[in-house]
Amino acid sequence: MKKSILFSLFLFTVIYFSGCKTETAPKSSAKFSLKEAKNKIGWTAYKTTEKIPVNGQFKKVNITANGDGNTIKEAIHNTSFSIPVSSIFTKDSSRDYKIRKFFFSFMDTSLLSGTLEILTATSGIATIKMNGITDKVPFEYTITNNVFSMKSTMDINKWNAKAAIASLNKVCEELHKGADGISKTWDEVTLNITSTF
Repeated sequence: MKKSILFSLFLFTVIYFSGCKTETAPKSSAKFSLKEAKNKIGWTAYKTTEKIPVNGQFKKVNITANGDGNTIKEAIHNTSFSIPVSSIFTKDSSRDYKIRKFFFSFMDTSLLSGTLEILTATSGIATIKMNGITDKVPFEYTITNNVFSMKSTMDINKWNAKAAIASLNKVCEELHKGADGISKTWDEVTLNITSTF
């Protein structure tokens, strides 16, 4: 009797767990897929009154909706994305920490998110959410040898970031001083994004 009960329990367990297999997402059948492309999210910020560039990137981007198409334009158009700010990378771990702690955390922003919209053969609009604010950023783009490249400039004051800029500039005061002795962190950031399909 005990063996019969144990066998029944074993059989129930096998049947239960075999019906709960993890479903894997099917691979896109579209010719071009952003999820399968090599995406590089590069940016350039500026310091000192001489406007010295500081380059960096986000090492991770998640495609949260759309992103597939039979052409590269179709794959880009109406794509939604999110970027964890924890993936920031400037080849300087101390700088990375300061940007996360004294800029993004100051705004209580752990994710940058938005959508991309293609408007013409060379231009589009990125809608970006940061610091609880959503605003639009125009961009120019090219497509060459299955590589989509876009460039745009953000005025981060549109995302109510003045206090966050001041916070970052304070902790980087000496590093952001130029020959004139003035410490400055610019509110302009250039985005350079490429997707290689």
